[in-house]
Amino acid sequence: MTEAQRGGRDLILRGRTLSFVDDPFSVGADNAVRHEWDGAVLIRDGAIDAVGPANDIIARAPDVPVESHGDKLLMAGFIDCHAHYPQTSVIASYGTQLLEWLETYTFPAENRFSDPDVARSAAETFLDECIRNGTTTACVYGTVHEGSADAFFEAAAARNMRMAGGKVAMDRHAPEFLVDTAQSAYDASKALIGRWHGKGRAHYAITPRFAPTSTPEQLEALGALWREVPDVLVQTHLSENTNEIAWVRELFPECPDYLGVYEKFGLLGPGAIFGHAIHLEPREIGVLRDSGSGIAHCPTSNTFIGSGLFDMAGLRDNAAPLPVGLATDVGGGSSFSMFSTMRTAYEIAQLRGYALHPAKAYWLATVGSAEVMRLDDRIGNLTPGRDADIIALDLRSTPVIAQRVATAESLWEELFAQMILADDRAVSAVYIAGNRVA
Repeated sequence: MTEAQRGGRDLILRGRTLSFVDDPFSVGADNAVRHEWDGAVLIRDGAIDAVGPANDIIARAPDVPVESHGDKLLMAGFIDCHAHYPQTSVIASYGTQLLEWLETYTFPAENRFSDPDVARSAAETFLDECIRNGTTTACVYGTVHEGSADAFFEAAAARNMRMAGGKVAMDRHAPEFLVDTAQSAYDASKALIGRWHGKGRAHYAITPRFAPTSTPEQLEALGALWREVPDVLVQTHLSENTNEIAWVRELFPECPDYLGVYEKFGLLGPGAIFGHAIHLEPREIGVLRDSGSGIAHCPTSNTFIGSGLFDMAGLRDNAAPLPVGLATDVGGGSSFSMFSTMRTAYEIAQLRGYALHPAKAYWLATVGSAEVMRLDDRIGNLTPGRDADIIALDLRSTPVIAQRVATAESLWEELFAQMILADDRAVSAVYIAGNRVA
């Protein structure tokens, strides 16, 4: 990777700093974080070299320029582990649930991506919105068109963003203009892996949309591809909607449950990311846990499309937790903002009798998503060795928030106020590999 790809000059960022030293679901909020009121981050060659008290970091590198962010909070950029960039144009569309949503909004929107100019424009808009909202990495679905993945990776490379994505595979139960075949899905995905995976900051994700739109032959071909290139990701959907689950039972009667379909075709394991996972059976939970597969919790989508309430306590906050990250699921999800996403995750948990602590919410939106994407050694935390994908948050970005924060008695009260009240105005700076982009 060139210096321009990694990052430019060495730099120190000064402000309040927030790092995770452990999982708050396991050790509790206060034991999970390191917070410096006057902290600093030393960036060298696009990566975090050191984090600590400002005076110590500045003394360590006295010749490195300092950019001060005052009392802004410096932390790792947000990570969105499940989103559909082609659906940006149908975000906030009225009145349907999952299967109707696909027919009414998704498929017509995705048909337009046969035009490379449409794909390029949509990718630009999506990534610009990510940056504006402090999201520095995402795992993204394209369309069935091979060019949709090319357009996305090209736009991400131009911004030097660490992004994952893939061409959707569908060879049945979709409009004729959006279906491929088992062979063409395999061939196109393999070609895209060769062009993009591991080039710069790009990561490929094999992407069957969901079990109903892939024949057994296509799922078998994609499972074979993952065995050939096991360091790529797999992303798909699981148990989002009760009608969807019933449909899967009809299509795959030989399988014990919905997850059993992916299990049968070798699409489970670390790096497999299952969106939603709301209505899981006990067997499925055990298989997910044993396989090391990850879940993308998509709260604003689950409420907006009326799919159901994710069981955070049952799946994550117990003695045998599953890997879980937080995701917007744009455009079924109703916002690019991870603040809105955390707020809705909190509200869903409340409806299930569980209070999602802000330490856990911010962990899910950074380290948790990085873990399910198998990138936690590179991104997701303000710690040495990670990429310098960093955001600065203004914890007083609006008069109402400033008034609320003025009475806060702890870091957690301040961060909870952001979860409930903040939006993109709270994101005062964004650094990608050490270079300021917003």
